[in-house]
Amino acid sequence: MKIKLIGIILIFLSAGLLRAQEGRIKFTEYDLPNGLHVILHQDNSTPIVAVTILYHVGSKNEVTGRTGFAHFFEHLMFEGSDNIPRGDYDKITLSAGGTLNANTSQDRTFYYELFPSNQLELGLWLESERLLHLRIDSVGVETQRAVVKEERKQSYDNRPYGSIIEKTMSNAYKEHPYRWTPIGNPEDINRATLQEFMDFHGMYYVPNNATLSISGDLDIESTKKLIEKYFGEIPRGTKPILKPNVVEPAKTAEVRDSVYDNIQLPAVIMAYHMPAQGTDDAYALSMLTTLLSDGESSRLSKSIVDKQQKALQVAAFPFALEDPGLFLIFGLVNMGVTLPDLEAAIEAEIDRVKTEEVSDLEFKKLQNKVESDFVTGNSTMAGIAENLANYHVYFGNANLINTEIERYLKVTPADLKRVANKYLNKENRVVLYYLPKPTAQN
Repeated sequence: MKIKLIGIILIFLSAGLLRAQEGRIKFTEYDLPNGLHVILHQDNSTPIVAVTILYHVGSKNEVTGRTGFAHFFEHLMFEGSDNIPRGDYDKITLSAGGTLNANTSQDRTFYYELFPSNQLELGLWLESERLLHLRIDSVGVETQRAVVKEERKQSYDNRPYGSIIEKTMSNAYKEHPYRWTPIGNPEDINRATLQEFMDFHGMYYVPNNATLSISGDLDIESTKKLIEKYFGEIPRGTKPILKPNVVEPAKTAEVRDSVYDNIQLPAVIMAYHMPAQGTDDAYALSMLTTLLSDGESSRLSKSIVDKQQKALQVAAFPFALEDPGLFLIFGLVNMGVTLPDLEAAIEAEIDRVKTEEVSDLEFKKLQNKVESDFVTGNSTMAGIAENLANYHVYFGNANLINTEIERYLKVTPADLKRVANKYLNKENRVVLYYLPKPTAQN
């Protein structure tokens, strides 16, 4: 009987191990002689391929008086090249059945195309063209100055609550370049010369500052040959790649401010300084935001939105960055509720985390949610390609795509209480009250 029981246990353990192995994302990575890092993930289940390239440059690589450059190049690099006429980059991609986009953060710029897998070579050619032959001229620069200016109006200046991140960052940081956002100051872009744009490009948009990550219906060996064909002869960058080493001084006093915006309902924003992504405490704080506000059954939603009806919406999320970032809480007041009342209600939930340990049932539910989110993040070819690149660039370990969940699962209920007490304190935060502009100002 005992032997039979052991045999059954071994069968279940073996089955679990096989499922874990089957779920692992396999990949191949290597460097070209010019410094380009390449990551390839083969999945022939669907005839789709994601061709992505991540440049390790974001708004934190800019300098005072010349902000917004990384985001500007996100746009400029769609202008065309020596071999792609202006405006044809999108047309070529769409006519081949593909889609494309890009985004810029404080820490990196990411470009991607999704193609039918028989168009893989086209995707590689398009990315190699803007890496080697990008057109940087006065026509393109002036065109994109106008585009960026309009984007700022639509996404920041004229959108209700659109300036929240910008105002939060400028209040939270006084030394570190995180104090400005990727959109930057439009006047900095207006004043920049063509040569300044060319110098910025020559420093950061080079093979040795880039990661080419491809995922989907491909053959590893034939893809390697195509990569050599299109990227092998691109010269390595010769300029030293400047990376900021500024350390934001520790905060010793709360910062409070009021912002008047074109809004109907007031809002409160609370931003606490937190450690950089990848640190043990950052994982605990990330799980804490899930506990507080992820889903209708989360603590902030159940207590403040449903029970007390003091807010229409409350959300907490980690703004985890390569350097120390922010733990953000946003609350939109219900009618007849004051911002101090809503702030006090949020603080009461934070104090609860500081003084009470999470129950076993609630913590297990939290772990399940984190595991589910982790799996979902790797459910598409584009998501896999981006995550592989991120893990390599930020942590030097692309295999975290398979193992990072273990870091989350190491977090204990005691860790949640500990990080709440360590970081979620008044002297470590910025509080912004967003208020409707007086009628005369609208």
